[in-house]
Amino acid sequence: MFKIFKRIMDTLLALIGLIVLSPVFLVLIILIKLDSRGPILFKQKRVGKNKKHFNILKFRTMRIDTPKDTPTHMLENPEQWITKLGKFMRKTSLDELPQIINILKGDMSIVGPRPALWNQFDLIEERDKYGANDIYPGLTGYAQIKGRDELEIVDKAKLDGYYVSHMGLWLDIKVFFGTIFSVLKSDGVVEGGTGTKVKREKKEKKVE
Repeated sequence: MFKIFKRIMDTLLALIGLIVLSPVFLVLIILIKLDSRGPILFKQKRVGKNKKHFNILKFRTMRIDTPKDTPTHMLENPEQWITKLGKFMRKTSLDELPQIINILKGDMSIVGPRPALWNQFDLIEERDKYGANDIYPGLTGYAQIKGRDELEIVDKAKLDGYYVSHMGLWLDIKVFFGTIFSVLKSDGVVEGGTGTKVKREKKEKKVE
């Protein structure tokens, strides 16, 4: 029953969001074209519900010669590939706004595990242990308010599993507003930073 309610709310909220944020979309479209050469939108194959692939939409934040289908944390010096405007959009998560269209299309939900790249086999495999590949991926998720880019793959999957086993209206509300606070504080946003939380904690222990 909740899943039906969730889908209805996703559609309504995404439609309202698209209307309300249309001026922001317009401004970003203009700035992207002025900032760098290339398309406005970036499409990338991701893993959806039941591991069905779909094309996720984002505002382009990287140069057009960036290696394709490579997770940011696997790029050597990822900062060199990101455009000037892209750095701001990624820090504020504005690049994710076009995924409202993915939600309306039925590819995604507002809250759920963040969709893995089709070739992020380590993350996909870990999520299989918790059934996290069996639900719609989200614009934001439980892992995004618990560390985001700083988390190890194993820890991300466990948090996604927690969401699957505790999925409900209250948790969705908690994640939604937690995401807003995290974005405002830029919590966990580290380019190429997968696992940096653990690395930092280990470094701090050595210092002690």
